[in-house]
Amino acid sequence: MKVPQRIIAIGGSAGALEAIDTLIGQLPTGLPATIFVVQHMAPENTGEALLHRLRKYRAFQAKLAEDEEIFEPGRIYVARPDYHMLVKKSRILVTKGARENRYRPGIDPMFRSAAVNHGPRVIGVIITGMLNDGTAGLEAVKRCGGITVVQDPEDATYPDMPRSALTNVAVDHCTSLAGMGRLLEELTLASPPKRVPVPKDIATEAEIAERVLSDVSQVNTLGDQAPYNCPNCGGVLWEVRQSDTQRYRCHTGHSFTAHSLLSGQSERIEETLWVSLRMFEERKNLLNTMASRENGRSVKKIYLDRAKETQVHIERIRAMLNAPGVASDS
Repeated sequence: MKVPQRIIAIGGSAGALEAIDTLIGQLPTGLPATIFVVQHMAPENTGEALLHRLRKYRAFQAKLAEDEEIFEPGRIYVARPDYHMLVKKSRILVTKGARENRYRPGIDPMFRSAAVNHGPRVIGVIITGMLNDGTAGLEAVKRCGGITVVQDPEDATYPDMPRSALTNVAVDHCTSLAGMGRLLEELTLASPPKRVPVPKDIATEAEIAERVLSDVSQVNTLGDQAPYNCPNCGGVLWEVRQSDTQRYRCHTGHSFTAHSLLSGQSERIEETLWVSLRMFEERKNLLNTMASRENGRSVKKIYLDRAKETQVHIERIRAMLNAPGVASDS
């Protein structure tokens, strides 16, 4: 199978359904590139909403990626919900690897795998979305000699992802969605830059995503242990030293920017508070039941006093859950 001249890797999140539709509609048929699309989706999503829109562009034959599938030029491959899509030399890997930036499919692992295997032939594209998935992956595309394109944040429905990429990566092109199709056509038809060596840290992170499970010695090469734990699995985190973006990894493969780590910690705090609230309420109910069945006045009073003390803790936890910022990353 002939390797396509270009790999166009597109990543988006909130608002991306319409943006991807608009962008693909601008591209000419016969474009000598393979297009890979990652849009953040809930695990229960089927991906049909995006495919329904893209199938009207019949020449691109949009479809959900399949594991070990050999990809072809002029086609669009969409990441499956709850699976990462990794781009190898001539085939696609569909894996249940650890979430990156709390997402699966993740934009970073797709960008990174394409960058490692196709280097300067890759055009990485970030469009509308919240938070900052894709920034580290776009940095990998840049460091491997590829071209980086970002939607103008002022033009994006949700500007967080484009703004994060522009802040942390020396992006090659920033454009409105209306001008992006023409730009991608020009970049695709131009001769790609010369191949550059793949940085070792990027190759290691790509290998971690592909193998699903890494080990401590492998992650040790990426950075130093941080005084935080992974909110997903509880494992120790390492701060990735080579990246310009503040990022963390655990040895089972979960990866976070500082912002997504904070969001993950906030979710875990809220979950812990709700569990604590339930347990304290159950304790109070049990103490009241024991008091109601106790004939001895002194023992009954002990149970009732403990129930009142427990109620104090319940009110404190409820106040924490209701207080802005206590269990939130905002």
